[in-house]
Amino acid sequence: MDAVQLEHMDSHMALSIINEKLRLECDSLASLLALYDLDGGRLNARMSQIGYHYDASSNQFKPNT
Repeated sequence: MDAVQLEHMDSHMALSIINEKLRLECDSLASLLALYDLDGGRLNARMSQIGYHYDASSNQFKPNT
């Protein structure tokens, strides 16, 4: 996965992949952003558009409540 692939991917598919990477490879959002050279503001904005936010305690993007 790279930033260009992620940008052109369906947002819900990207969410699934990002959460999998967070679960299996990265212990924080910061480490995911660094590992894949992603822009945190853009990622958070994109996830927000589909109703999700990052939850640090579970290290996952979760639905807004």
